Amino acid sequence: MKIIIVGCGKVGQKLTQMLSQENTHDITVVDVKYNTVQNLSNQYDVLGVCGSCTNLDTLTEAGVEEADILISVTGSDELNLLTCFFAKKAGNCQTIARVRNPEYSKAVHLFKEDLGLAMIINPELAAANTIARILHFPSALQIDTFSRGRIEILKFRIDENSVLDNLKVMDISSRLNCDILVCGVERGDEAYIPGGNFVLKKGDFVSIVSSIQNTIHFFKKINLPTGSVKNAMIVGGGPIGYYLASRLLQSGVSVKLIEKSEERCEKLCQLLPKATIICGDGTEKELLLESGLEHTDSFIPLTNIDEENVLLSLYAKSKSNAKLVTKINRIEYDDVVDALDLGTIIYPKDLTAEYIVKFVRAMQNSIGSNIETMHLVLDGKAEALEFHIAENSPVINTTLEKLNLKDNTIISCINRKGQVITPRGSDVILPGDNVIVVTTHKGFSDIQDILK
Repeated sequence: MKIIIVGCGKVGQKLTQMLSQENTHDITVVDVKYNTVQNLSNQYDVLGVCGSCTNLDTLTEAGVEEADILISVTGSDELNLLTCFFAKKAGNCQTIARVRNPEYSKAVHLFKEDLGLAMIINPELAAANTIARILHFPSALQIDTFSRGRIEILKFRIDENSVLDNLKVMDISSRLNCDILVCGVERGDEAYIPGGNFVLKKGDFVSIVSSIQNTIHFFKKINLPTGSVKNAMIVGGGPIGYYLASRLLQSGVSVKLIEKSEERCEKLCQLLPKATIICGDGTEKELLLESGLEHTDSFIPLTNIDEENVLLSLYAKSKSNAKLVTKINRIEYDDVVDALDLGTIIYPKDLTAEYIVKFVRAMQNSIGSNIETMHLVLDGKAEALEFHIAENSPVINTTLEKLNLKDNTIISCINRKGQVITPRGSDVILPGDNVIVVTTHKGFSDIQDILK
């Protein structure tokens, strides 16, 4: 496919990285900064055009007339919407815009209809929704949902004295009488899609796939808490803080939100009348302690400075047993951040790229087993993909044990008209099923890609 990415910031760079790895796209990046375009073009072997995206000559040079998709992810909502409008007029491509302003959230459907947008993505709203899911199941470090929330992939850490320590994957269901499937294990820098003989160890980060009810049953069996947090302390009243507080309040969670700007605090008091808004510097120890840090169920630093978020989470860890969720913007330091044990780490740029790549994969699908959902799992080393199975799919009516799957690929769950099936070797895939696949391969766009 011919893809134009407008805006070479963090999201644009992540998109270029992910899409170029698939080796099936002709990618052109556009930005006003010459050095940024050159560096990205050289690093990922893509075409680069330097110029303003509101200049039709720039879009023409980028190939908008022949493009299949234009993705505008500059730092300006208005510029992204205008670029997509120009692209629709100059060519006939699908357009995707990043729109972040909460004030536009209620008019999203109007933008899509009037401007002919295929997709609008809001990184802050996506991040807030992800954090809210985590806080409703705080024992998990990461939760990714499939089949409209019926199925989840959850990641957790095996602690010392856990019943899972030194247990083979094949023995979990019988030993604990639980209907779950282990779809991934992270051990040190390595990520595994384990076979039945794989032995789990303390310190492993384990990803399981199951229905919500079966997951709760499993967590109870391994003595991990399953209840939602009852209160939350948020530092930073920007868009993510606002969206998150709103979601939590709707679900009955008590919220304290600390914000430095008096003007922003006044606006938050109007937008969130049920929240406790504290005006002050959330990086001050005394303020955090006076606000109840030592007794809070969860602590979420959402400032715009990564270093502040990291230090705040480390301080909260030393003073409380709160569930920690840490927002990080700079993806390039993920290996350093992951080693600090900051609880759940959220990268809004990653979430944005995942949503867009899922759309691109679905567009290029050829046979009809479309990608419904896509998430990066195992610290980004693998993908979890949900496919809808068509009548003519090559994987139907054959037992799973007879399917010639590619290495490091596992069929981890089947949703059959709302019935969640943990697959075994004797199960078969039928037309109309939704199938979740976990693989370390990148670029799968159709269910047939799982076969050798």
